[in-house]
Amino acid sequence: MSERASERSNTMLADNVAAAGRVQQRRMIGLARNTEVIHRRSPGNGGYLPSPRVSPATRQPRIHEVRRLRDMLRAAVYAGQFEDGVLPSEAELMSAHRLSRATVREALALLRNEGLIERTQGIGTHAIVDSVSTPWTEAHGTAEPAPDSMFNRRMRPRVIDRSIVTVPATVAGRLQVSPGTPCLRLEYVALVEEEPMALATNYVLFPEAGKIRDAPFVSDWYALMAEAGVELSETEFVFGCELADAPLAAALGIREGAPLISMEQLIYDRSGRPFDLAFIHTCGERFRFVSRVFKELR
Repeated sequence: MSERASERSNTMLADNVAAAGRVQQRRMIGLARNTEVIHRRSPGNGGYLPSPRVSPATRQPRIHEVRRLRDMLRAAVYAGQFEDGVLPSEAELMSAHRLSRATVREALALLRNEGLIERTQGIGTHAIVDSVSTPWTEAHGTAEPAPDSMFNRRMRPRVIDRSIVTVPATVAGRLQVSPGTPCLRLEYVALVEEEPMALATNYVLFPEAGKIRDAPFVSDWYALMAEAGVELSETEFVFGCELADAPLAAALGIREGAPLISMEQLIYDRSGRPFDLAFIHTCGERFRFVSRVFKELR
């Protein structure tokens, strides 16, 4: 190949590379404009590319309309705002919220899939979940329960296990004792109006375990401790969420995949020593915490 031909070939190659680069740049600009950037991923050359995913949520207004209506109706169902559990008709919801029939139907379908409502042709839409709310202070056991509280003798335990075991290694650190220390393992399903509400597994150290072991367990955990003569000074919760797997679904009598509030609770004695660690799984469809605090005015 002559020197001039080689030079032309190199020039054409450089032009092709530059053109390809411009095309790729235009593609990336278009991708960035028409793609929701959820996170950035490295292409391996020190730069960052947007993650290709769905188009921007702001371009799908009906998705937000469905979500907002679903949230409002769900909160109203949980709060028992609908008389006899009967939801407004589709036409009433359309008029009240200025939404299309398709949007209303989609929001109701989401609630039905969650197991919160039931729709019957020619009859209407009914709430089929009966949720329980409890003030935060009552859940901690630091306040006297209200007359209508589930902590006021409305709860009944179904005991699964009540035995003396050694503290598991993963529990020992939380209770600040050596693995193998004797403790009481008390596991039960909490029933409210005969419906399973939660599954709790408690690991209780001695001497508190000795008092609780033989005490009648007829209501909630705090009532059991009070009747056994066990005092607490403070409690601590760590919250999470999960979906019910097969063992939890079987224990609680719920469907697999149902939402659960997962909790770890530590209870301390008067000296600040932790003596009870509980792992609790609460039915998210049936239980809500209510927390209200006041800002001190200056």
